Amino acid sequence: MPEPIPIKDHEKETRLVNKRLIACALFVFAISCALVVRLYILQVVEFDYHSTISENNRVHVLPIPPTRGLIYDRNGVLLADNRPSYNLTITRERATDVNQELDEVINLLHLPAEDRTVFDKAMKQSRHPFTPVTLFYELTEEQIAVLAVNEFRLPGLDVEAQFVRHYPLGAHFAHSIGYVGRINEKESKTLDSVEYRGTQSIGKTGIERFYEAQLHGHVGYEEVETNAQGRVLRVLRHTDPVPGKNIVLSLDVKLQEAAEAALGDRRGSVVALDPSTGEVLAMVSNPSFDPNLFVTGISSKEYSALRDSIDRPLFNRVLRGLYAPGSTIKPEVAIAGLDAGVVTPQTRVFDPGYYQLPDFDHKYRNWNHSGDGWVDMDAAIMRSNDTYFYDLAHKLGIDRLHDYMAMFGLGEKVSLDMFEESPGLMPSQAWKRATRRQAWYP
Repeated sequence: MPEPIPIKDHEKETRLVNKRLIACALFVFAISCALVVRLYILQVVEFDYHSTISENNRVHVLPIPPTRGLIYDRNGVLLADNRPSYNLTITRERATDVNQELDEVINLLHLPAEDRTVFDKAMKQSRHPFTPVTLFYELTEEQIAVLAVNEFRLPGLDVEAQFVRHYPLGAHFAHSIGYVGRINEKESKTLDSVEYRGTQSIGKTGIERFYEAQLHGHVGYEEVETNAQGRVLRVLRHTDPVPGKNIVLSLDVKLQEAAEAALGDRRGSVVALDPSTGEVLAMVSNPSFDPNLFVTGISSKEYSALRDSIDRPLFNRVLRGLYAPGSTIKPEVAIAGLDAGVVTPQTRVFDPGYYQLPDFDHKYRNWNHSGDGWVDMDAAIMRSNDTYFYDLAHKLGIDRLHDYMAMFGLGEKVSLDMFEESPGLMPSQAWKRATRRQAWYP
């Protein structure tokens, strides 16, 4: 017997369809509500936040480094100035493949392989977004032309004109004026990140370092509008930088040259002072070096030659050298003896041409080997008699001698406007125990 054919329940199917439609409508409504809520949050609640991000992506603040102050001698002769240099810079945010472009620059300019390492080191230094990094200084006209022809292959790379420090007199004032050099990673962490935005160099030694704050000046800014690729479309606001202050030194170029001529090829130092004011008129440390080598980065080969030279041209003999004061100390020892009461102006010492410590056979020779006979203080100072002052120093003892000499500034810095100065040495019993772990012997 055939099975009965089922009859469709149209009402049931209609209810099922309606349920599905209602479910879909509710789902669409929920999605629409979620979108509306999200749009409300983005457009109203978080408007300030997102508008700021959008503005920051569109508007960038570019630093304008100040021009470094000039340095003159007392007669207006220029000792340190700034000259224009065409440098190669790269802006990471505008570059497509930084490593590939750096390799391409090495090939195009036929640079040595070690320059690639220098490029990488420069790229690793911390910086602000869209701040150009200087890769290479003082491009030649031929190098500029090669880069211009290949500009379309090197997005983010630019040739910029910048001022670079220059020392017209070269080695003559290297140890007094000092030099500037590239800011390293350690220095960048301690410098004012605002004032030094866009600045590539800083004073390393001498006057350049001591007066860095005055010579540097204050940074300027440009607010620029950029497109998605970081290319500048227009300048919105411009603030000029404040150039550094010029400095006039007490040094005299002609006197400096005369002191150098007197030294000739000998190693040594010469300092000429104005006794009435204490001004330094000449300051020579020979041999010297060309400070211009350090401005844009000295090569390893050139630095090794200076560092390993037997003449030690990098050593500042004026500030770092330690030398016995010689007979200039004798009047000070005489004052110490008088003030301590161990001698009087009439006290006499017999000089046979040498001095001997009690119970010792060793003879400390006077410069006059035949001796001056009986000498008092006036005669001892007039004759610069070594025997008299050997005896006076022994009577004072090292600790009293140390205390009196300290009053005259021995073993102390003389407050020059240079950081590299050594304090010298004026020993005492305590000093020898601390440094040598030995007792003091007469």
